[in-house]
Amino acid sequence: MKVSLITVSYNSEKTIEDTIQSVISQDYQDIEYIIIDGASSDATKSIIDNYKTDISCFISEPDAGIYDAMNKGINASNGDLIGILNSDDVYSNSSVVSDMVNALGSSDAVYADLVYVDFNNLDKVKRVWKSGRFKKGAFYFGWMPPHPTFFVKKECYLNFGLYALNLRSAADYELMLRFIHKNNIKVSYLPEIIVKMRVGGVSNISLKNRILANREDKKAWKINNIRPKAFTFFLKPLRKLSQFRI
Repeated sequence: MKVSLITVSYNSEKTIEDTIQSVISQDYQDIEYIIIDGASSDATKSIIDNYKTDISCFISEPDAGIYDAMNKGINASNGDLIGILNSDDVYSNSSVVSDMVNALGSSDAVYADLVYVDFNNLDKVKRVWKSGRFKKGAFYFGWMPPHPTFFVKKECYLNFGLYALNLRSAADYELMLRFIHKNNIKVSYLPEIIVKMRVGGVSNISLKNRILANREDKKAWKINNIRPKAFTFFLKPLRKLSQFRI
Protein backbone atom coordinates (compact mmCIF):
# COMPACT_ATOMS: atom_id res chain seq x y z
CA MET A 1 0.00 0.00 0.00
CA LYS A 2 1.41 3.36 -1.05
CA VAL A 3 1.05 6.09 1.58
CA SER A 4 0.96 9.75 0.60
CA LEU A 5 2.03 12.17 3.33
CA ILE A 6 1.15 15.81 2.76
CA THR A 7 2.69 18.81 4.51
CA VAL A 8 1.32 22.30 3.93
CA SER A 9 3.47 25.28 4.83
CA TYR A 10 3.66 29.05 4.83
CA ASN A 11 6.58 30.99 6.31
CA SER A 12 7.49 27.95 8.42
CA GLU A 13 11.28 28.37 8.55
CA LYS A 14 11.37 27.77 12.32
CA THR A 15 9.68 24.37 12.21
CA ILE A 16 9.58 22.87 8.71
CA GLU A 17 12.87 21.02 9.03
CA ASP A 18 11.66 19.13 12.12
CA THR A 19 8.56 18.09 10.20
CA ILE A 20 10.50 16.94 7.14
CA GLN A 21 12.97 14.94 9.21
CA SER A 22 10.17 13.19 11.08
CA VAL A 23 8.70 12.10 7.74
CA ILE A 24 11.86 10.99 5.96
CA SER A 25 12.94 8.99 9.02
CA GLN A 26 9.88 6.72 8.74
CA ASP A 27 10.73 3.03 8.30
CA TYR A 28 7.76 2.35 5.98
CA GLN A 29 9.10 1.78 2.47
CA ASP A 30 6.35 2.97 0.13
CA ILE A 31 5.89 6.65 1.03
CA GLU A 32 5.17 9.53 -1.32
CA TYR A 33 5.97 12.86 0.37
CA ILE A 34 4.22 15.98 -0.92
CA ILE A 35 4.84 19.52 0.31
CA ILE A 36 2.48 22.34 -0.68
CA ASP A 37 3.85 25.78 0.19
CA GLY A 38 1.85 28.99 -0.05
CA ALA A 39 4.66 31.03 -1.65
CA SER A 40 6.59 31.61 1.57
CA SER A 41 8.66 34.79 1.80
CA ASP A 42 11.08 33.51 4.47
CA ALA A 43 13.64 30.68 4.28
CA THR A 44 11.04 27.90 4.10
CA LYS A 45 11.61 27.10 0.42
CA SER A 46 15.39 27.01 0.74
CA ILE A 47 15.11 24.60 3.68
CA ILE A 48 12.78 22.38 1.65
CA ASP A 49 15.24 22.47 -1.26
CA ASN A 50 17.85 20.85 0.99
CA TYR A 51 15.64 17.74 1.06
CA LYS A 52 14.49 17.68 -2.57
CA THR A 53 15.73 14.11 -3.09
CA ASP A 54 13.41 12.97 -0.29
CA ILE A 55 10.36 14.84 -1.56
CA SER A 56 8.16 13.40 -4.31
CA CYS A 57 6.31 16.61 -5.13
CA PHE A 58 6.93 20.22 -4.08
CA ILE A 59 4.62 23.04 -5.11
CA SER A 60 5.11 26.64 -3.99
CA GLU A 61 2.45 29.09 -5.13
CA PRO A 62 -0.17 31.39 -3.62
CA ASP A 63 -3.23 29.61 -2.27
CA ALA A 64 -6.55 30.37 -0.62
CA GLY A 65 -5.45 29.12 2.79
CA ILE A 66 -4.43 25.94 4.58
CA TYR A 67 -7.36 23.83 3.39
CA ASP A 68 -6.88 24.88 -0.22
CA ALA A 69 -3.26 23.72 0.12
CA MET A 70 -4.41 20.39 1.57
CA ASN A 71 -6.77 19.92 -1.37
CA LYS A 72 -3.91 20.61 -3.79
CA GLY A 73 -1.84 17.95 -2.03
CA ILE A 74 -4.65 15.40 -2.19
CA ASN A 75 -5.19 16.09 -5.89
CA ALA A 76 -1.45 15.65 -6.52
CA SER A 77 -1.23 12.41 -4.55
CA ASN A 78 -0.90 8.90 -5.97
CA GLY A 79 -1.14 6.96 -2.72
CA ASP A 80 -3.83 4.58 -1.52
CA LEU A 81 -3.77 6.07 1.99
CA ILE A 82 -3.31 9.76 2.79
CA GLY A 83 -2.03 11.42 5.96
CA ILE A 84 -1.61 15.16 6.54
CA LEU A 85 1.14 16.55 8.79
CA ASN A 86 1.30 20.33 9.19
CA SER A 87 4.60 22.17 9.05
CA ASP A 88 4.85 22.74 12.81
CA ASP A 89 4.01 19.15 13.79
CA VAL A 90 6.18 16.01 13.92
CA TYR A 91 5.63 12.28 14.06
CA SER A 92 6.54 10.88 17.45
CA ASN A 93 8.74 8.04 16.17
CA SER A 94 10.01 6.36 13.01
CA SER A 95 7.41 3.57 12.94
CA VAL A 96 4.28 5.76 12.87
CA VAL A 97 3.36 5.08 9.24
CA SER A 98 4.04 1.34 9.55
CA ASP A 99 1.93 1.18 12.70
CA MET A 100 -0.94 3.09 11.09
CA VAL A 101 -0.96 0.87 8.00
CA ASN A 102 -1.03 -2.22 10.21
CA ALA A 103 -3.83 -0.77 12.35
CA LEU A 104 -5.90 0.17 9.29
CA GLY A 105 -6.80 -3.43 8.52
CA SER A 106 -9.94 -3.54 6.37
CA SER A 107 -11.08 -0.06 7.42
CA ASP A 108 -11.36 3.08 5.30
CA ALA A 109 -9.45 5.24 7.79
CA VAL A 110 -7.38 5.02 10.94
CA TYR A 111 -6.64 7.56 13.66
CA ALA A 112 -4.60 7.69 16.86
CA ASP A 113 -3.69 10.02 19.73
CA LEU A 114 -1.52 13.12 19.90
CA VAL A 115 0.14 15.47 22.37
CA TYR A 116 0.36 19.24 22.28
CA VAL A 117 3.90 20.32 23.11
CA ASP A 118 5.82 23.49 23.87
CA PHE A 119 6.80 25.37 20.72
CA ASN A 120 10.50 25.31 21.56
CA ASN A 121 10.66 22.04 23.50
CA LEU A 122 8.99 19.08 21.82
CA ASP A 123 9.49 16.94 24.91
CA LYS A 124 7.48 19.30 27.13
CA VAL A 125 3.88 18.08 26.96
CA LYS A 126 1.14 20.66 27.49
CA ARG A 127 -1.92 18.60 26.61
CA VAL A 128 -2.73 14.97 25.81
CA TRP A 129 -5.49 14.13 23.34
CA LYS A 130 -6.57 10.52 23.72
CA SER A 131 -9.58 10.17 21.51
CA GLY A 132 -10.62 6.59 22.24
CA ARG A 133 -12.49 4.19 20.00
CA PHE A 134 -15.24 5.56 17.81
CA LYS A 135 -18.79 4.66 18.74
CA LYS A 136 -21.76 5.40 16.52
CA GLY A 137 -23.21 8.78 17.44
CA ALA A 138 -20.01 9.97 19.13
CA PHE A 139 -19.97 13.26 17.20
CA TYR A 140 -23.19 14.23 18.97
CA PHE A 141 -21.23 14.19 22.23
CA GLY A 142 -18.44 16.47 21.04
CA TRP A 143 -16.09 13.70 19.93
CA MET A 144 -13.72 13.98 17.01
CA PRO A 145 -10.41 12.28 16.17
CA PRO A 146 -7.24 14.41 16.14
CA HIS A 147 -6.95 15.54 12.54
CA PRO A 148 -3.13 15.21 12.26
CA THR A 149 -3.50 11.52 13.16
CA PHE A 150 -6.26 10.86 10.62
CA PHE A 151 -5.08 8.62 7.76
CA VAL A 152 -7.82 7.97 5.19
CA LYS A 153 -7.99 6.12 1.89
CA LYS A 154 -7.90 8.37 -1.16
CA GLU A 155 -11.08 6.77 -2.47
CA CYS A 156 -12.95 8.44 0.40
CA TYR A 157 -11.90 11.86 -0.89
CA LEU A 158 -12.94 10.82 -4.39
CA ASN A 159 -16.30 9.57 -3.16
CA PHE A 160 -17.19 12.17 -0.53
CA GLY A 161 -15.23 15.29 -1.46
CA LEU A 162 -12.32 17.43 -0.27
CA TYR A 163 -11.97 20.12 2.41
CA ALA A 164 -14.65 22.83 2.35
CA LEU A 165 -13.02 26.16 1.53
CA ASN A 166 -15.88 28.20 2.97
CA LEU A 167 -14.82 27.22 6.50
CA ARG A 168 -11.87 29.10 7.99
CA SER A 169 -10.90 26.84 10.90
CA ALA A 170 -13.31 23.90 11.05
CA ALA A 171 -12.90 22.32 7.61
CA ASP A 172 -11.01 19.40 9.14
CA TYR A 173 -13.85 18.82 11.64
CA GLU A 174 -16.43 19.12 8.85
CA LEU A 175 -14.60 16.63 6.65
CA MET A 176 -14.35 14.02 9.41
CA LEU A 177 -17.99 14.62 10.36
CA ARG A 178 -18.93 14.12 6.70
CA PHE A 179 -16.80 11.00 6.25
CA ILE A 180 -17.39 9.22 9.56
CA HIS A 181 -20.78 10.38 10.85
CA LYS A 182 -22.68 11.13 7.65
CA ASN A 183 -21.23 8.57 5.24
CA ASN A 184 -20.37 5.89 7.80
CA ILE A 185 -16.87 5.05 6.63
CA LYS A 186 -15.25 2.32 8.68
CA VAL A 187 -12.55 3.60 11.04
CA SER A 188 -9.89 1.90 13.15
CA TYR A 189 -8.17 3.32 16.22
CA LEU A 190 -4.52 2.96 17.24
CA PRO A 191 -4.27 3.79 20.97
CA GLU A 192 -0.82 5.33 20.71
CA ILE A 193 0.55 8.87 20.52
CA ILE A 194 1.79 9.35 16.98
CA VAL A 195 1.99 13.15 16.59
CA LYS A 196 3.56 15.97 18.57
CA MET A 197 1.67 19.16 17.80
CA ARG A 198 3.14 22.52 18.73
CA VAL A 199 0.82 24.68 20.83
CA GLY A 200 -0.89 27.41 18.82
CA GLY A 201 -3.29 25.81 16.34
CA VAL A 202 -5.45 28.09 14.21
CA SER A 203 -8.62 27.39 16.20
CA ASN A 204 -6.98 27.41 19.65
CA ILE A 205 -4.87 30.54 19.96
CA SER A 206 -7.45 33.00 21.34
CA LEU A 207 -10.93 33.26 22.81
CA LYS A 208 -12.02 35.13 19.69
CA ASN A 209 -10.90 32.23 17.52
CA ARG A 210 -12.57 29.74 19.87
CA ILE A 211 -15.87 31.58 19.40
CA LEU A 212 -15.32 31.56 15.63
CA ALA A 213 -14.52 27.84 15.75
CA ASN A 214 -17.74 27.17 17.66
CA ARG A 215 -19.74 29.02 15.01
CA GLU A 216 -18.00 27.07 12.28
CA ASP A 217 -18.66 23.79 14.08
CA LYS A 218 -22.36 24.62 13.85
CA LYS A 219 -21.97 25.45 10.17
CA ALA A 220 -20.26 22.07 9.60
CA TRP A 221 -23.43 20.28 10.70
CA LYS A 222 -25.71 22.63 8.79
CA ILE A 223 -24.01 22.23 5.42
CA ASN A 224 -24.27 18.45 5.80
CA ASN A 225 -27.98 18.69 6.64
CA ILE A 226 -27.44 16.95 9.97
CA ARG A 227 -29.18 18.12 13.13
CA PRO A 228 -26.92 18.11 16.22
CA LYS A 229 -28.12 17.56 19.76
CA ALA A 230 -28.78 20.59 21.97
CA PHE A 231 -25.63 19.82 23.97
CA THR A 232 -23.24 19.02 21.09
CA PHE A 233 -21.49 22.38 20.88
CA PHE A 234 -21.23 22.68 24.65
CA LEU A 235 -19.59 19.28 25.00
CA LYS A 236 -17.05 19.67 22.19
CA PRO A 237 -14.88 22.34 23.91
CA LEU A 238 -15.66 20.87 27.33
CA ARG A 239 -14.03 17.57 26.35
CA LYS A 240 -10.72 19.40 26.01
CA LEU A 241 -10.49 20.42 29.67
CA SER A 242 -9.34 17.00 30.85
CA GLN A 243 -6.55 16.99 28.26
CA PHE A 244 -4.47 19.77 29.81
CA ARG A 245 -1.39 19.13 31.93
CA ILE A 246 -1.17 21.43 34.96
